[in-house]
Amino acid sequence: MWQSYINSFISYLKLERSLAENSVEAYEHDAVKLWQYLSMHGAAVNPNQVNEGHLFGFLAYLNELGLSAQSQARILSGLKSFYKYLLLENLIDHDPTQLIEGPKTVRKLPDTLSFPEIESMLESIDLSTSAGPRDRAMLEVLYSSGLRVSELLDLRITNCYFEVGFLRVLGKGSKVRLVPIGKDAMHYTQLYIDSVRVMLDVKKEALDRVFLNQRGSSLSRISVFTMIKRVAAEVGIHKTISPHTFRHSFATHLIEGGADLRAVQQMLGHESITTTEIYTHLDRDFLTQTMIDYHPRGKRRERR
Repeated sequence: MWQSYINSFISYLKLERSLAENSVEAYEHDAVKLWQYLSMHGAAVNPNQVNEGHLFGFLAYLNELGLSAQSQARILSGLKSFYKYLLLENLIDHDPTQLIEGPKTVRKLPDTLSFPEIESMLESIDLSTSAGPRDRAMLEVLYSSGLRVSELLDLRITNCYFEVGFLRVLGKGSKVRLVPIGKDAMHYTQLYIDSVRVMLDVKKEALDRVFLNQRGSSLSRISVFTMIKRVAAEVGIHKTISPHTFRHSFATHLIEGGADLRAVQQMLGHESITTTEIYTHLDRDFLTQTMIDYHPRGKRRERR
């Protein structure tokens, strides 16, 4: 029933409202996301059975994934349009979105960067400096794979499987997960390892860590925060950002591009009792294809 309702909604948007293809796709993605969420959480309900509780749970889930308030509000707006159409066509007798308010976006600076802002930060880093290749590689990995800053700093060379395009990441609660890594991130990380890291006097305790300071020791969280704020200021981005902003942006850009919620959740390392079983059915090919199809830099066929 979901698919037939969504197909009818798409036809309405195209034929009666004459919306552009991109707008139609965005509305379609919003309805599909709700459908995916309900399926993932064992709520076998049809569109005409969705209630306010389901929607509140869905918005809380999007917030947990790291989507900005602005992105959550936009998705809710799409769902409101979907249910307004169903009500118009007498396919439902109650609009569950009517009393649902989106998250407040006023007075709060957005903590998600747009793709052009990400690109401007990446391209601004001077690779001729001693720290440039490392900083570029770290930002590429943060945005490509959605790692937490602690996971980035703990990343090991022996856990970089570039031949298959994956990282083995040790997350919260010592949970291990495999995360796809994009070609640009692999390129700049390998460049740093081969041209800069190899020249360092690496301390014994940091022999297997990928990213080091110029003394050959492990990097601190503060140094990554400071670097990101400096690069953002240099390109004129006046937002409150941190390493976590890249993680939020990673999730937001994938989901807004239409990526499967289950894949994004697994890549972020968010687990819950209701979704653990689902994870066993996801394979590396599925995660890799999600990255290629929906991540802005995954869509790029060549580096500039």
